[in-house]
Amino acid sequence: MLDAAFLPLRNDHVRLRQLHHGDAAAYAAGTDDPAVQRYGHLPEPTYTPTSVKTLIDGEVRAGLERGDLAVLAIAKAETDEFAGSLVIFDVSGDQAEVGFWVHPDHRGGGVGTAALDLAAQFTHRSGLKRLTARTATDNVGSQLVLTRAGFVETGREVGTAPSGHDLALIQYERIT
Repeated sequence: MLDAAFLPLRNDHVRLRQLHHGDAAAYAAGTDDPAVQRYGHLPEPTYTPTSVKTLIDGEVRAGLERGDLAVLAIAKAETDEFAGSLVIFDVSGDQAEVGFWVHPDHRGGGVGTAALDLAAQFTHRSGLKRLTARTATDNVGSQLVLTRAGFVETGREVGTAPSGHDLALIQYERIT
C-alpha cells in the first residue's frame, strides 16, 4: 500500500506532492493539450477547474487514504508551480503501475524523468519493489522519459488504457 506520509518528495527539478485546489486551473488547462488528449488516455474526456476540485476532494483523497491510488502533482522544485500529473495505480502485492503527463509549458526540461525518480522513491518507501509503466507504441516522448528514468522495456501488448480504449502498448519496469 502507498503511504501518503512520505509525501511530498523533492529533488533538484521537481516536487511530487498531493494535488490541491490551487492546481485545478493548470491541471484542467494541461488536459486540453492535444498531446495529453492523444496519449494521456485520461478517464474523463474533459476537465474543468471545478471538476478537478471535485476529483481532488473525492477519489484523489480517498485513493490516498486507502493507499491504492495516488493522483499527484508534479510541481517545479523552486516555485511549487503545477507542471504535470503523476498517477500510481493498480497497487497489488509489491508492485504498482505509474502514468504521467507533463503540462506543455514545462516539457523538455527533465520534469518527467525527475518526477518518475521521485515516484520510484515514494513506492520504495511505501514497501513496493517494482514500478511498471505502459505507453503507446507511437508515444516516443514518453518512451524516452521512461528510459531516462531507469525503466526497461519488458514487452509489448494490446491493452486497455484508463480511458477504456484498446491500443498497442510497450510495457516497462523499474525495480525500486
